[in-house]
Amino acid sequence: MPSEHIQWFPGHMAKTRRLITENLKNVHIIIEVLDARIPVSSRNPELRKMTGDKPTILLLNKASLADPQKSKVFMKHYTDAHTVCILCDCVTGEGLNKLPEAIRTVLKDRVERYEEKGQSGRHLRAMVVGVPNVGKSTLINRMSGGIKAKAENRPGVTRNKQWVSTKIGIDLLDMPGVLWPKFEDQTIGENLAVTGAIRDDILDIEHLALKLVNRLRELYPRELATRFKLNDSDNWQELTDAQLITLIGKKRGCLIPGGIVDNERVSNLLIDEFRGGKIGRLTIDRLPAPKKEEAAVEAKEPVADAPKEEPHAEL
Repeated sequence: MPSEHIQWFPGHMAKTRRLITENLKNVHIIIEVLDARIPVSSRNPELRKMTGDKPTILLLNKASLADPQKSKVFMKHYTDAHTVCILCDCVTGEGLNKLPEAIRTVLKDRVERYEEKGQSGRHLRAMVVGVPNVGKSTLINRMSGGIKAKAENRPGVTRNKQWVSTKIGIDLLDMPGVLWPKFEDQTIGENLAVTGAIRDDILDIEHLALKLVNRLRELYPRELATRFKLNDSDNWQELTDAQLITLIGKKRGCLIPGGIVDNERVSNLLIDEFRGGKIGRLTIDRLPAPKKEEAAVEAKEPVADAPKEEPHAEL
């Protein structure tokens, strides 16, 4: 029976962690794909430990489904001396035109060394990582101009690494999606589950829908009311989360004989409409706290210089 406690770390993910560590020496840069709707929850903390000071580009994917104003805040938050952040949509290709130039800019010293050696056509190599179902394979297919990686709208499709060449002088190493063994905060697990990064068949969908409704009525009450035709006369703001789901079920006709609301059906409807962007462009992660540098500027305190990156061995 599905549990309300969310955790998913099948054996192939432990293998993926080993693959990432073993193949770091074969790449020049990391491309980590995040879900722009949950830019905090979809960033695997163990990846940062595994990749160390390897230059990184963060792609906030599925931007067309996310709150555009919050996406700008997260982009600024994630950009630092070692990391470039790009807002994109791997399905439509929006924003991906910035990626090749960003890679060459980050690896400017390496590109110049290649040119000095008469190797201006030498390919750069990038490892593509991220949580399951975040759009890694869709990114690779878009960049390669063909269907080179199997992509489906469900987690756990890619199980093995594969190299894919592109026409822009960058080879991409596609890694399977990987989570981490334990979510210290269940909100992270809930956010990953509601966006489709965890297999639905291990989830308590009705419990997950309760969590989603709770999050939406707090962060996006207007969008929630508009999509499900919630009126002041319904007094929906006074209802519990469970009562609100029942009301939505009645309004959408999710009923079984006797006029009783089918909780499983309305729960699936809520989650599907969120995932499809039908409720609106929503970001359900909390906005990040100001960086220490920004806080220091506001307090008129000096900010320490960012640490210099150690040179990598020539690949």
